[in-house]
Formats: sequence, C-alpha cells, structure tokens
Amino acid sequence: MELIGVIGGGTMGAGIAAVCAKAGSEVLVLETRQEFAEAAQQRIASSILRGVASGKTTQTDADTAIARVRVTLDIDEFADRDLVIEAAPEIESLKYEIFGKLDKIVKPSGILATNTSSIPVIKVAGATQRPEQVVGVHFFNPVPVMPLVEIVVSLVTSEETVAAVTDYAKNTLRKITVQAGDRAGFIVNALLIPYLCQAVRMLESGYACAEDIDAAMKGGCGYPMGPLTLLDTVGLDVALAAAESLHAEFAEPHYAPPTLLRRMVDAGRLGRKTGRGFYHYN
Repeated sequence: MELIGVIGGGTMGAGIAAVCAKAGSEVLVLETRQEFAEAAQQRIASSILRGVASGKTTQTDADTAIARVRVTLDIDEFADRDLVIEAAPEIESLKYEIFGKLDKIVKPSGILATNTSSIPVIKVAGATQRPEQVVGVHFFNPVPVMPLVEIVVSLVTSEETVAAVTDYAKNTLRKITVQAGDRAGFIVNALLIPYLCQAVRMLESGYACAEDIDAAMKGGCGYPMGPLTLLDTVGLDVALAAAESLHAEFAEPHYAPPTLLRRMVDAGRLGRKTGRGFYHYN
C-alpha cells in the first residue's frame, strides 16, 4: 500500500497521517472547511517535527515526510487510494454517510477502514457494496507514540483484507497489532472503560480527590498515567461515546457512563483539547 487516505484531520486523523507519511506513504487528508484544512496541515507538520526535536529523525527526513501529505476538501480525490482510514467523530450517521460516499468513489480494490473506538464495523460496512473490504483499524492517542493497533474483523471482512491491513500496520508503520472480534469496545476499551468510569464514580462520590485517585493508580499499580489524567488525554467525549456504546450492547452496569462524565461533556470540559477536564491546562 502506497497511497493512503485519511478522513478527518483532527487529533487522531493528524496522528494517523503523520505516522503513515513518516513510513513513506503518500497521504491525502480530507477536511470539510479551508480553515480546518490549514489547521490539519499544521497539526500534521508539528507532529512530524517533534521527531526532530527529540533527535529521532533528521530535519531532511521530516521535511520529506511533510511533503508527502496533502489536505483536500474534495472527497472525489480519494479515487486512487489503496487504503482509506476514516477518523471522523464518533457519530454513527456521519460514518455511514462517509462510507457510502467512499464506496462510490474509491477504486474497487481499495480497502475502507474505520478508526472507530466503539461503533461495530459491520454497521459501517453495511453502508457499502464492498463489506468484505471494510475493516476496523483502531489506533490509540497519541498515534505517533502509542504502539498498538487493533485490527477489528467483522463477520464478513475477508481474510485478504485482514492480511493486507495487518501487514501495513505491522511492517510499514511498525506497530504492534492485535486482532479483535467486532463487538463494542474491541479488546482495549472493553477492559479500560469500566476502569475509567469507576474512577469518575469515585471522584463523584467524594471518596477521593482527582489527584489522589491518579497518584494511587500510578504508585500502587505502576500505571504510567492515572485514570482521570488519561480521560483528559483521550477526551471525555470520546470516553462517553465508548461507554454508551458498550452499555447499549451489553447492558451491564459497569459500562454505564457516570453522571459526572455526562455533565462535563455537556459543559464542554472535554480534557486537554479544550483546556479543561478533570484538570486545567494552558
């Protein structure tokens, strides 16, 4: 795979585009407005240039990678892509619309992937006439740093599709890959979301303060980051969407989103990306 498309240039989309470009792929990113496109281009360039600051790459290599990325407002330009990775907001209707359009535009051999963290792959596959070529390719934030990619296989995803995306993620992007069945939460979020929700419930009940909850899990369990800091990093809206999806599918109490999490999302306190979540950020 040499020609990669990314739908959405936000935090996740920009990270995916950056790692693909650094790995040598030609990357086309779709945005909806010119100002969003300019912000996405800057976000991707900044991500790639961090490697220069840390000494992991040279300025020349970074400039070459940045030159491999182009942001467009025209979805018709994705016709020649070998693999298109959708990284749009976690809104089912939006994803269905995107996949329906991509199915009509992308060449017949092209693979369509979703970076969803909670929506079943079979649902977005159903918006296309090529469901066997639709797969989940779930990256983690921040994409350039986190080594894992979950390859999510629906009931109709072909073995050839799974092999192709696994090979690309493992051997081109140099990521660790795991294969998961197409159920809400896949592997990581199915285990992680109840833990995060319980941390919010503990804070909400006044059992312990945010700083002590995070310090306890770092010092007592050896986690690199406490649960509330992790929520701020992931985005409270993303975590809420994942919890709602898990609870809708399994109806188990430990998946139910805490009231405080809902209220913080309603208030726009989404974590680092808005400057305030469980903590304040500059």
